[in-house]
Amino acid sequence: MSTEVDTVNITILGRDYQIACPPEDEEGLRKSAKYLDTQMDLVKSRGSTLAFEKVAVMAALNICHELLQKSQHASDSEHNSLDQIKTLQDKIEAALQASRQIEI
Repeated sequence: MSTEVDTVNITILGRDYQIACPPEDEEGLRKSAKYLDTQMDLVKSRGSTLAFEKVAVMAALNICHELLQKSQHASDSEHNSLDQIKTLQDKIEAALQASRQIEI
């Protein structure tokens, strides 16, 4: 892990920011900033009289809501996958048991 830190310039809703960031995280930071800028632009376009801070809070709430939905979906998918694996294991065990019975 590198201890080197670079300064990355990003623009969000027309405002420039300089962010300290390790070189290996720069691409992720730029993608995150672009996503945030897009979300804030969407919020602003729905209510152009909103102050910058309110736009930021609304965008953050929308992003958090999206993240929680995806997290719940991933959790549900994992639970379903585990159930399917258990079902397959039970079927394999039953087939092996039946095979043992035939051999005897």
